Amino acid sequence: MTNFKRTTVTSALPYANGPVHIGHLAGVYIPADIYVRYLRLKGEEVLFIGGSDEHGVPITIKAKKEGVTPQDIVDRYHGIIKKSFEEFGITFDIYSRTTSKTHHQVASDFFKKLYDKGEFIEQSSEQYYDEEAKQFLADRYITGTCPHCKNEHAYGDQCEACGTSLSPLDLIQPKSAISGNTPVLKETKHWYLPLDKHEAWLRKWILEEHKEWKPNVYGQCKSWLDMGLQPRAVSRDLDWGISVPVAGAEGKVLYVWFDAPIGYISNTKELLPDSWEKWWKDPETRLLHFIGKDNIVFHCIVFPAMLKAEGSYILPENVPANEFLNLEGDKISTSRNWAVWLHEYLHDFPGKQDILRYVLTANAPETKDNDFTWKDFQARNNNELVAVFGNFVNRTLVLTQKYFEGKVPARGELNDYDNQTLSEFADVKREVEKLLDIFRFRDAQKEAMNLARIGNKYLADTEPWKLAKTDMQRVATIMNISLQITANLAIAFEPFLPFSAAKLRGFINRPNFNWSELGSIDLLPAGHQTNTPELLFEKIEDDVIEAQVQKLLATKKANDMENQSTNPIRENIVFDDFTKLDIRVGTVLTCEKVPKADKLLVFKIDDGLGGRTIVSGIAQHYKPEDLIGKQVCFIANLAPRMLKGIASQGMILSAEDADGRLVVVSPSSQVKAGSEVK
Repeated sequence: MTNFKRTTVTSALPYANGPVHIGHLAGVYIPADIYVRYLRLKGEEVLFIGGSDEHGVPITIKAKKEGVTPQDIVDRYHGIIKKSFEEFGITFDIYSRTTSKTHHQVASDFFKKLYDKGEFIEQSSEQYYDEEAKQFLADRYITGTCPHCKNEHAYGDQCEACGTSLSPLDLIQPKSAISGNTPVLKETKHWYLPLDKHEAWLRKWILEEHKEWKPNVYGQCKSWLDMGLQPRAVSRDLDWGISVPVAGAEGKVLYVWFDAPIGYISNTKELLPDSWEKWWKDPETRLLHFIGKDNIVFHCIVFPAMLKAEGSYILPENVPANEFLNLEGDKISTSRNWAVWLHEYLHDFPGKQDILRYVLTANAPETKDNDFTWKDFQARNNNELVAVFGNFVNRTLVLTQKYFEGKVPARGELNDYDNQTLSEFADVKREVEKLLDIFRFRDAQKEAMNLARIGNKYLADTEPWKLAKTDMQRVATIMNISLQITANLAIAFEPFLPFSAAKLRGFINRPNFNWSELGSIDLLPAGHQTNTPELLFEKIEDDVIEAQVQKLLATKKANDMENQSTNPIRENIVFDDFTKLDIRVGTVLTCEKVPKADKLLVFKIDDGLGGRTIVSGIAQHYKPEDLIGKQVCFIANLAPRMLKGIASQGMILSAEDADGRLVVVSPSSQVKAGSEVK
């Protein structure tokens, strides 16, 4: 393995259209932070780069729904995400954003250099266009029926019901998410990165030179390479993002997948304007990307192809991507609010950042999807952190206070059991280090916890509280060894549980340690004064967990209600009852608001029989002018009734969404006014 002088660590840029949840933490940010803390403890030169991904279609969709600007959305969530990371102890050297001036400049320059070198191909293709909205539709602005599972709410890039990747042209009965109309195909020009041109060197670089990559990463890359790489668009028709910096590209921005990874570079430049290049261009720098499995292809194939095409950048040495974390047996979903949000956890469990860090590391989805449950969260806290780690530390420090006034006693002669215990943790540094070096954080944390188990067993077996009646010299030796194990725990857990490690260092009156000291039995010299201990961890009671479970159940219930019809099916009727209804199609001639009636519109309908007037309660859902000329279905033989002094001769039929929105029922194509609905 190459000896590197420094390491650049990046973590996936979270999308700034919502807060961070435990899936993000388990997959990306906790592993990255553990590794960075480990390198810093070793005294290595490391830079940890983070930031918010603030361009792309989901942000524009959210802004449109809320009636605000995309900038309003990203400003809100960038602040929430940044604050949550800070409170949780994720130690970024910089956490910036892709709407910064620096990023816009760096991304534009990067594109321009590739463009000037002829690294892109320019081609036209047909894409969906909304004629009413007068804009091309990005994938997420198109919905329709999934051709695989028949889910009627699939997006143009993916069906969230079955997980299949799609293109807009795959959808059955596509609709614009902006207007609800059927889009048309229209020609547009874009620039493409010809990944097929890079396939040969990518195949050699990944499949031959990086066989040490995690199996899930290597396997996904091999699958993509074996299918054959295709050119990929680097621009799109959108008004939110970084403008394509070439002539003839008006109304086009850099595609977010091209723009976002450049954010790692621009954030580094923002932090270190004069020395950023050594972190990205010096061959003695090691580059690592921490990501989730949905970003493997972008960081192992696409971004390296971009860097290689530019010509002056280093390529990633490793991409230790994780799989997905589920929640209570179900896939985490931001759209369904099925998540444990970090900012809510920090509010509900103040001062307990390390418990979540511990549990998410213990359940890390390192090679396959894993599951988080609140019961497991409680069990790991109570049975491991409290009963093993905390119990050992507390007993050691309390007994030291009791028998030696908090001073570290001198060791006497060691017996066989003492030597056996010391030999059991002599290799802890080598074992933890070996696992951290290959990104096996779950096993490394387990190895650190074994040190606490060794200490707990040693105290339980030697029973110094009994020996204190007859042999204080022996008690001194036992307590010295127990205190050395305690000090070792403060080092071993520093990458994993930084808040608890700092608290423990305060207990034993040692402000800092170096990683090289791990495994030593002389960390605390005889006579060293410890401080009065407190509980390192607290038991979590059933009612606290039950409150979190009920919170999720309420979310599940709300989702179920939203997915079902607004109202249950009414009792059956006989066919003759249905035939009594005369339902017809009419064309709206005029439509006006009824004075002093917020909900009512009055229609003049061409019913094919001379016309009629109908009053309908849909004023809060439509502008009158939008309905003129539209065909609607109405009940023609409903007895007239007076509404606000107007005789209404029928009822216009509307469908009601789960959110209470009314949509008038119309034929899918134009028919003669007065046609019957049968």
